[in-house]
Amino acid sequence: MIEDFLVQLPSVLTPTNALILLCTVVLGIIFGALPGLTATLGVALLTPVAYGLKLPTESVMVALLGMYVGAIYGGSHSAIMLNIPGTAAAAATAVEGYPLAKQGRGGEAIGTATVMSCFGTLAGMMAMLLVIPLLTRLTLQFSSVEFFLLALFGVLICGSLTSPDTPVKGWLAGFLGLLMATVGADPLQGYLRFTFGIRDLFDGIQPIPVLLGGFAIPQIIRSLKDPSAQVVAARRVTRVMPRWSVLRRHVLLSLRSALIGVGVGTIPGVGEDVAAWMAYDAARKTSRNKELYGKGNMEGVIAAETANNACIGGALVPLLTLGVPGSPPAAMLLGAILLCGIRPGPLLPQEAPSFIPQMAAILFWASLTMLVCGFAMSKVTVWVVQMPVAILMPMVALFTVIGSYALDNTMFNVYLMLGFGLIAYLLEEMGYPMAPLVIGIILGPMADMNLRRAILASGGSVGPFFGRPVAVVLMLLTAYSLLSQTRLFRAAVARVRSAAGAAWRKAR
Repeated sequence: MIEDFLVQLPSVLTPTNALILLCTVVLGIIFGALPGLTATLGVALLTPVAYGLKLPTESVMVALLGMYVGAIYGGSHSAIMLNIPGTAAAAATAVEGYPLAKQGRGGEAIGTATVMSCFGTLAGMMAMLLVIPLLTRLTLQFSSVEFFLLALFGVLICGSLTSPDTPVKGWLAGFLGLLMATVGADPLQGYLRFTFGIRDLFDGIQPIPVLLGGFAIPQIIRSLKDPSAQVVAARRVTRVMPRWSVLRRHVLLSLRSALIGVGVGTIPGVGEDVAAWMAYDAARKTSRNKELYGKGNMEGVIAAETANNACIGGALVPLLTLGVPGSPPAAMLLGAILLCGIRPGPLLPQEAPSFIPQMAAILFWASLTMLVCGFAMSKVTVWVVQMPVAILMPMVALFTVIGSYALDNTMFNVYLMLGFGLIAYLLEEMGYPMAPLVIGIILGPMADMNLRRAILASGGSVGPFFGRPVAVVLMLLTAYSLLSQTRLFRAAVARVRSAAGAAWRKAR
């Protein structure tokens, strides 16, 4: 894999791809810096544009990964200078970055975030190259039973982590996504399901219009309801170079945060914001200067920015080996990969041997481009983020409509996008998260087809679910993810831990 990656490094950076990468990274930084324009929305909006232009698959991946990397990093600019995280992934950065900006160290904080974002992205890329070959060999042993259970586990754990206070709402949102994925012709026998005679539904619900509506329309409505919320005075950026002595002193912190980011990225549907908060919390708990946290500690910026960008490479690991996206932006990326005729999964190295090394090479160049563009744009993004909401959000709405229509050149996709967008807004107002629903829509076809295939192959028996070791492990993990959200289970675990601790102390 490493040798193939080194071969792809020079070949992927053609003049055309270099120009596409530069433009999309810059656009991604702007998307990340502008509150409400998330990496997920950026990848979703760019997918129909890149696909509609009939670009080669390599160029499409260059564009989407450039947007992905740029947007995850770009949120740090507005988080540090304006205390407005452009993306959820930058919320942890704002806790320490904004106090640093008030101390006159905003430029230094942005420079540190830029370097650590580049380092985190490269760490995630290396994790891809090292982990994917091992995981691919494991997944070659998967049958339909394991793939069904994996899809179900991904939806449930995403619901648990994105709605920790009321996990039932996260699970219900995920199962709604699974239900929506059953609309259209049955993949095994061709029966039409839930189409109500509408010909546009015979091929199922297209995920891109649904995802555009689910992420764009609620944000547009909320922003236009309170357009004054984003008007903040700009602050001047002076020195933008980090202090290299500070970076050298926190090498171990950077490595640990990168590992946290990669680990969180491999969990289906969790995303970069969880990675950033987990790394920030770990840094605060192990710091020698705990009293400085919340007042402007560069350690918090280093941990959060390293982790949220390392999560990108981590999210690509299950995406490419299992067809299970590790984050909401990776779910959008999966839709684009499928549109290009490539099937992620354990057979991907045989069907498209150069694809995974090519993705790693693109991620490498995207990280370096982000490093250069991040320093170059640090003094102007603060002004860009103050674009009036009354101008910005209608532009987003226009691109959302164009992106939905351009996918199949039909108005049905536009109506679907608008209708689902309104439903998504109502669901979010009631506390139902969108990430599990998105994961459900993406993983629904895999869960549906593999469940029915497993039952047909066993003649209606559920024996294979209990006779395969990996299947049993996945069922135990699924059961634990459900039980761990109940008070009785948590209380029982606490009592067992207390009893075990008392026994250990007594034995000593």
